[in-house]
Amino acid sequence: MESVRIGILGAARIVPSSLIKPAHQVTEATVAGIAARDMARAQAFARTHRIPNVFASYDALLADPMINAVYIPLPNSLHAPWTVRALEAGKHVLCEKPFASNTAEAEQMAAAAHQSKLVLMEAFHYRYHPLAARMKKIVSSGELGPLRRLEAWLCFPLFSRHDIRYNLSLAGGAMMDAGCYTINVLRFLAGEEPEVVQATARLASPGVDRRMEAEFRFPRGVTGHITASLFSSTLLRIGVRVTGELGEMRVLNFIAPHLYHRLTVRTAQGRRSERVAGGTTYAYQLRAFAQAIIQATAVPTGPAEAVANMRVIDAVYRQAGLHPRSEPARAEGSASRNPP
Repeated sequence: MESVRIGILGAARIVPSSLIKPAHQVTEATVAGIAARDMARAQAFARTHRIPNVFASYDALLADPMINAVYIPLPNSLHAPWTVRALEAGKHVLCEKPFASNTAEAEQMAAAAHQSKLVLMEAFHYRYHPLAARMKKIVSSGELGPLRRLEAWLCFPLFSRHDIRYNLSLAGGAMMDAGCYTINVLRFLAGEEPEVVQATARLASPGVDRRMEAEFRFPRGVTGHITASLFSSTLLRIGVRVTGELGEMRVLNFIAPHLYHRLTVRTAQGRRSERVAGGTTYAYQLRAFAQAIIQATAVPTGPAEAVANMRVIDAVYRQAGLHPRSEPARAEGSASRNPP
């Protein structure tokens, strides 16, 4: 295979930035088709973005032998069923984060990938940018000394309560949409799986968190904290802080560093700031996906990693007195509908 021909399931708003524009830079990948629930919308989307083939349904796209991979930007609750169907149809899958609604679904997806021997990759695009590798190198180098604490924030305002990210039946919530990133970066930098010590949710509606904070403990004694918000008093904050015995690293905007970022290290030797050159996170991600298919290279956000991240998300919900997504919701324990 010289080129990966990708079909898109759903005309989601994220698709132009996450796939179509990057495909112009990645010679190994081509956007070959799209399907949406609304045929007219799919046709309009295809005209706007010059996608050559429009399919009448998701199943029709999966049945076409011309398509050898799919990108799934559907609502969270649809990730698992359509990923499994795509793998069973012989298609490699790039699935948007969060990987699934809950751990059980994630495990089903991982099992389907294992059985099919096809590539299944969770779209944590920041992990493919050189900034992620630089962050990990600094933490692993010993420059900061033995680690003591990891903290991450992803807070942004999502004012429309009609947005699907506030829809419980679609596996919405701040922990799912924003918190999945913060957990992923803490796990990535720690190199260990955490225990959830405490979690507190503020709700937009029964079972749907608009803000989540959680405290973690890692096996070697490192502690962690995440804040994820779709609507709270913290309107915008995207960053990571790593504290060690000998110093501290702070990173502003680890998620989309191609737009702007700042990495700062403070130790007894002084303070320095770094900028890590690179293209868009999505182009790096698409290239990694294509190379995994063509050259059988490993990816850092494969099924086992995705299951592990989902397991922590579920544990946070339970500690906050809420059920994981796609289970009966409740507003108990520390969950609150109070103002931010």
